[in-house]
Amino acid sequence: MRTVYAIHGGIHPPEEKHLSHPGKVLDAGLPSELILPLSQHIGAPAEPIVNVGDKVKGGQLLAESQGAVSAAVHAPTSGTVMAIGMRSVPHPSGLENTCISLVPDGADEWITTRGVEDYRAESPQTLIQHVHDAGISGLGGAGFPTATKLLARDRCAIDTLIINGTECEPYITADDTLMQVAADQIVAGAEIIAHILGASVILYGVEDNKPDALKAMQAAVAAQGDVGDREVMSFPTKYPSGGEKQLIEILTGKQVPSGGLPADVGIVCQNPGTAVAVRDAIIDGKPLTERLVTLTGRALGKPCNYRVRLGTPISHLLALSEFTPGSQQRLIHGGPMMGFALETGAVPVIKTTNCVLAPTHEELPAPPPAQACIRCGLCAEACPASLLPQQLYWYAKARDQEQLEKHNLFDCIECGACSWVCPSTIPLVQYYRAAKSTIVEARQDKQRAERSQARFEARQERVEREAKEREAKRAARKLAAQKKAESADAEDPVQAAIARAKARKESVVKSEDVG
Repeated sequence: MRTVYAIHGGIHPPEEKHLSHPGKVLDAGLPSELILPLSQHIGAPAEPIVNVGDKVKGGQLLAESQGAVSAAVHAPTSGTVMAIGMRSVPHPSGLENTCISLVPDGADEWITTRGVEDYRAESPQTLIQHVHDAGISGLGGAGFPTATKLLARDRCAIDTLIINGTECEPYITADDTLMQVAADQIVAGAEIIAHILGASVILYGVEDNKPDALKAMQAAVAAQGDVGDREVMSFPTKYPSGGEKQLIEILTGKQVPSGGLPADVGIVCQNPGTAVAVRDAIIDGKPLTERLVTLTGRALGKPCNYRVRLGTPISHLLALSEFTPGSQQRLIHGGPMMGFALETGAVPVIKTTNCVLAPTHEELPAPPPAQACIRCGLCAEACPASLLPQQLYWYAKARDQEQLEKHNLFDCIECGACSWVCPSTIPLVQYYRAAKSTIVEARQDKQRAERSQARFEARQERVEREAKEREAKRAARKLAAQKKAESADAEDPVQAAIARAKARKESVVKSEDVG
């Protein structure tokens, strides 16, 4: 029995998880249209390999990944590609992005898929390629391509895999439900991931507010028998204990260094849904085309967890869950702490969509206008990353990038705990996000300028080198002519005089040409 460690800060917002009936799953069915963004992950967008009018089957590759950090897109069902163009997507910016529009034919025909007979007999590189080909990205966080994350084994010695079943954000119960209904598949996927990483320890982290999920996971791990160091760990409920670095400290006592990654301390974290997707890709050869999504909030008459095909319009899910919009109605992609507002329900479910929240105005009222900071220090007490939110706020307002980086702005996980406790209702996280974007843009501008400078200097060096080479050739020709003249002078003075005159004439002509 391992020790459970405490973390700094954290808060206890109302959970409201009972609304979506964790443990119960409904099938969202097929909508009239599937909208599949080419970018559902961190990194480069996928590149379409289909054309408008193409007939496709479920599981068929629609867009190939581009580069090391990218993820492919597959058809969630059979149908016809009706359009490839700009559509609204779920993103804080509210901007459009390139999407493939697929109209289902209702037959739900699938390509023939084939998994790996014995993954233990395959090399990690082969298994990572299968994960890459399946288009899997993290299903619980920012959507980092899973195959790229597994390559941490090539950079660091990984001894521990953590399956993050914390799901600490209020309202959301997708992972809780998945652990209850698919614990065996989660464990199977975790074993495959541990094999790829070379990790000897697997820890399953579950908050103590999920007793049914905890029991299901313990039973699934116990059913394996003695396969190594495996443990399901329960710990007190506190937001945001599901943050990657926070969970690592809770379960192991280790702290990921500032600016570092979990792999730097020999640990990799994965979401339960990601573990199931890896299991499906390796055992069944099935790409990622669906996920569990929590539909919740008191503006819904039938909140629940739905099994949803990727690309399903959120408006389709709202209709299934009997959405009744009220005054000042908001739709939130994600939870109330880290989610963002949607301008429309026409945007699709993507790989990172774990929740759609439809609260009433009374249930989740908009925050009042921000007041002046009173320097109470509550934000610093709540910060799970042990940062100084007040100072970061001042530097963000002043656009002091140097001080922001000195105060470890990029260690902020944007959990919103500081904003939650702020008596002045200052939207601190919004300032931090904007500051991060500005710094990242400045870094990119600097890199572009440095590359441009390097190209200019390389060109200058080439021009100077070519000029020196031409001068050296001219000098060599002149020297050769002089030697020839001296040799001829020694043999025949008349011919030598003719040769010298000819050489002078050629020299004059070349000088005129150069001038």
